[in-house]
Amino acid sequence: MIPDLMDALVKTKAAPGLTLKKVPVPRVGIGEILIKIHKTAICGTDVHIYNWDPWAEAHIHPEMVIGHEYVGEIAAIGPGVTGYEIGQIVSGEGHIVCGRCRNCRAGNGQWCKHTKGVGVDRDGAFAEYLCIPATNIIVIPEGIDEDVVSFFDAYGNAFHTATMFDVIGEDVLVTGAGPIGVMAAGICAHNGAKHVVVTDMNDYRLDLARKMGATATVNLKYQDLDETMKELGIIEGFDVACEMSGSGAALNQMLKHMRNGGKAALLGISGPGTVIDWNDVIFKGLTLQGIYGRKMYETWYKMMSMVEAGFDLHPVITHRFPYTDFEKGFEAMNSGQSGKVILSWEK
Repeated sequence: MIPDLMDALVKTKAAPGLTLKKVPVPRVGIGEILIKIHKTAICGTDVHIYNWDPWAEAHIHPEMVIGHEYVGEIAAIGPGVTGYEIGQIVSGEGHIVCGRCRNCRAGNGQWCKHTKGVGVDRDGAFAEYLCIPATNIIVIPEGIDEDVVSFFDAYGNAFHTATMFDVIGEDVLVTGAGPIGVMAAGICAHNGAKHVVVTDMNDYRLDLARKMGATATVNLKYQDLDETMKELGIIEGFDVACEMSGSGAALNQMLKHMRNGGKAALLGISGPGTVIDWNDVIFKGLTLQGIYGRKMYETWYKMMSMVEAGFDLHPVITHRFPYTDFEKGFEAMNSGQSGKVILSWEK
């Protein structure tokens, strides 16, 4: 029996924090599916919204339910939807696209200029129920731990970035050891990279990167990337790079340490006014590829297959809380001493 009201974490005002309150359960419309949420994971975007930083001020319009990393079961199916069953375990693609623009019709929905983000542009998943278009539903294969599925959205970002370029036998640099950077390092190692080096200034998260398979880590506060490269025998520079930090300094260091003809996938969102030395790009013949979200929907199929084949994401999980203790979850995320933080909505 679906109730009329549900618990949800709501951005009620243009200020730091969230409010746990009762809100109406979404009504299921034509072409939509209602999901009963089991577990959610806190993303860096959610932290921006919680802290109410300049990005959040510019993009978020209270009052709204936030959150976009989740797993649950189908609770209701709207008119016109076929091929799904009540009770199926699902997650969902968080970018809701128009389906009509050139990119959507060419199968490149990840570049749709009309994208609406779940938990950013419309009500999200930090609630007991979420309603999304059936086209965004991802059915989860049996046997995958729901704790892991809860952050498949973030894992998809890491997967899309880490598989943009061939890494087999290559030396790979990952700049930024946040949870997505840590997962990207693991993916590159799993896919046959010769060396995977991760840079950051947070020892806790660099330790997570090593647990996920990084060959070496460099804390830029007191270690030298050039020395690490020398120890590993990386002479000409890195073949492939994944920029995950959004730091202008990290981006520039990455470009300086690429070999001629190197390729870099850029997921980190740099601040306004970030400057790079374009001569590094031009004279080295570098390839730079911007990454936004996941490739719709190929990334989902491949990343789930990798988990089914044995790729272990459990080392990334560091904290678990009931949703009523969400403040502790955000405290852990803000401390920098965490990987993925999971909130359970099961009573």
